[in-house]
Amino acid sequence: MSSSQDATDPPQVTPDQAALRGEHWWPVVLAVAVVATLHVTLPARYRVDPSWVLPAATGSLLAALIIGDPGRIDRQKAWLRVVTQLLIGFITMANMFAGGHLVADILTDNSLFANNATGLLATGGVVWVTNVVAFALWYWSLDRGGAAARAHRPYEKTAFVFPEMQYTDFAPAVWVPRFADYLSLAFWTATAFSPTDVSAIRRWAKLLMMAQAALSLAVATLVIARAINILQ
Repeated sequence: MSSSQDATDPPQVTPDQAALRGEHWWPVVLAVAVVATLHVTLPARYRVDPSWVLPAATGSLLAALIIGDPGRIDRQKAWLRVVTQLLIGFITMANMFAGGHLVADILTDNSLFANNATGLLATGGVVWVTNVVAFALWYWSLDRGGAAARAHRPYEKTAFVFPEMQYTDFAPAVWVPRFADYLSLAFWTATAFSPTDVSAIRRWAKLLMMAQAALSLAVATLVIARAINILQ
């Protein structure tokens, strides 16, 4: 192997290094706990009933993931990937249920929030925040094969280019994105309705960002417009 190839090959990661590179679970657990709690606060029409289903399901799935991959996230097992996708999918479907009913009620001039702009904004806020967290979890789970894969192969199958990857003078050479970075990406996609400092370089990533921006735009526009109409 030539010296030029040696210079460009990504560094090898040993099992011990992978264990140290792996992310902690607590940011993901905290994010899931927040959205599960917010979902319970929604009016009965917009939440999954009975109200304990979402917290119980997400809590059970998280417990299974932590038991199957204790400590830092670094175990690459197919069933862990499946459980992770089930967890994120459950949160996404519950929020789609809430958001769909909210949009339908606004478009059909439902009287539920006829004189309650604060309640409408609060409900819309819960849907919007959950949308941000759900897409952050999707980005986190899919980029480079997921958190466990990033611990072992941090430079393969990159879908998002973060500024830390370009401006290496201001970040460690071995910098790898973590959940907070994907949460930031999801937040700015939902507020700016476009890529900001992070570039999507795979088609699925571009389409996922487009879907998030479209959903955020629809919810925010309809809720704010309806709230202004109520206040007037």
